[in-house]
Amino acid sequence: MVAQRNIYFYKMNLFYAPDIAAPYYQLTEDESKHLIRVFRYRTGDEVFFTDGKGYIYTCTIIDDSPKHCKVEVLLKEAGSDKRPFMLQMGVAPTKNISRFEWYLEKATEIGIDTIIPFVSFHSERKAIKTDRLNRVITAAVKQSLKSFHPQLHGMMKFKEMIALPFDGQKFIAYIDKEVTLELSKAYHPGNNAFVLIGPEGDFAPEEVEMAKQHGFVPVRLGPSRLRTETAAVAACHTINLFNY
Repeated sequence: MVAQRNIYFYKMNLFYAPDIAAPYYQLTEDESKHLIRVFRYRTGDEVFFTDGKGYIYTCTIIDDSPKHCKVEVLLKEAGSDKRPFMLQMGVAPTKNISRFEWYLEKATEIGIDTIIPFVSFHSERKAIKTDRLNRVITAAVKQSLKSFHPQLHGMMKFKEMIALPFDGQKFIAYIDKEVTLELSKAYHPGNNAFVLIGPEGDFAPEEVEMAKQHGFVPVRLGPSRLRTETAAVAACHTINLFNY
């Protein structure tokens, strides 16, 4: 029965409800309209929710009102995407915000815990709209059937970010002829990882030195020069790949 249920689940839609709790849950008007009018669910239909904290809820609709849809929680179980390591990334948002949104989507699909947008010396973007970016992450959570919702920090200054406490390996991706250590060689599977990806103009040498003083190891991501968002996805994939 469990295997059958999992196959059924992976063919279904997943919805995000961070405050869901048994035995009953009432959706907001916007959520209700989305579920009933857009997806055309009806009373008696089975529907799946994630709370973004590691759990998947199997529910059945008991009131299919498009204004105040209500479900009964039948089952709460741990999701299958819990990882034995934590991945935190500091990424300088791109001037074209759609490129950063693409990174957020792909990193969420691949697997990430925390994302810290930051401003550094060569940053062309100084501000972001976290509400909009969180919606991008939430959509990716639902699309990829995740039970964990990555945490998105507000914009931070580079100096503040590198001083954050972190228990694990720390890396700063930097293009320089003297940086020959590959992330794939420096990272040890099973360890938490904090990876920094700079803006389009890369990090300033002074920033790299400052990061090294806080325990960050300069690494490269391969022989090619990558766009910020491509480098960020490559680093995210590398950490995940070496843990499976």
